[in-house]
Amino acid sequence: DVTQSEVTAFIGPSGCGKSTFLRCFNRMNDLIETARVEGQVRYHGVDLYQSEVDAVEVRRRIGMVFQKPNPFPKSIYDNIAFGPRIAGAKKSELDDIVERSLQRAALWDEVRDRLSDPAYGLSGGQQQRLCIARAIAVEPDVVLMDEPCSALDPIATARIEELIAELKTDYTIVIVTHNMQQAARISDRTAFFSVQVTDSGRRTGELVELGATEHIFTNPDDPRTEAYITGRVG
Repeated sequence: DVTQSEVTAFIGPSGCGKSTFLRCFNRMNDLIETARVEGQVRYHGVDLYQSEVDAVEVRRRIGMVFQKPNPFPKSIYDNIAFGPRIAGAKKSELDDIVERSLQRAALWDEVRDRLSDPAYGLSGGQQQRLCIARAIAVEPDVVLMDEPCSALDPIATARIEELIAELKTDYTIVIVTHNMQQAARISDRTAFFSVQVTDSGRRTGELVELGATEHIFTNPDDPRTEAYITGRVG
């Protein structure tokens, strides 16, 4: 379970399926032709993989921020306005939506005088905050973040971490990170994933345990979690 208005972090070694599992939450894996999903993902009591569920609406309710900043080849303004426009927002509403979203992403003061400039002109950290602003512009309930700081320097990373702490009052956040110190700093709950190798040599991911972050990092229930946290395996 992912708890509302909290930050849940996914940690574990490379190849354990953290990002793949994260993408199940908003059906991003549907876009991979060879992907197959079994089981259920329940959101407010509804299985998101039922045939009658609109995947586009799922992705509006459950937004995503990717590993590398990926602004659209548009202006700063149009990056934020793009989603609300498609969702049917009136032209008269867009200015307020853009300003509010950029303020929430702690970017407004830095770009307010150059909204018509290309988004690619922003620094890496600014681009990632722009992508966060773009994600929340359509008012999702949940924001998924797939290693959002992996391509950023320490200063930009610290700003994103501060932003996540601020955003969790309005959004439920699930973040994949390889940085265990980051998970310990910003998350309320942590899930540890591991890799199992079958008799045939196939590698599969496994959710080992999920719990309060302090418990996971100080007194985990499973010895595999402790071995990973302490650096004995990884």
